[in-house]
Amino acid sequence: MKGREKRMEMPAVDECEVWDCAYNRDGGCHALAITVGDPPRAQCDTYFNALHKGGDPAAVGHVGACKMGDCQHNVDFECQAPGISVGAETNTAHCLTYTSR
Repeated sequence: MKGREKRMEMPAVDECEVWDCAYNRDGGCHALAITVGDPPRAQCDTYFNALHKGGDPAAVGHVGACKMGDCQHNVDFECQAPGISVGAETNTAHCLTYTSR
């Protein structure tokens, strides 16, 4: 891109193993964008449990923001991993791709 900086792409949530999340359908995240953080835990802040499933069933979830500034994939609070996995840790949803610097 001549004269422009390369745009950051939002990484996809490749898999979600938190089956009780309102946005999880068949192991896929269908929230348009999730937020990861609050330090010191890389939890999925978008996670919640509901009686029915939400999100767009045709959409693949992406990481919209990441508050984990110490993650090796974090650039200016934006995730730069090619994709992430979310799973259950200590009864909450966590970004399993998080790796501290």
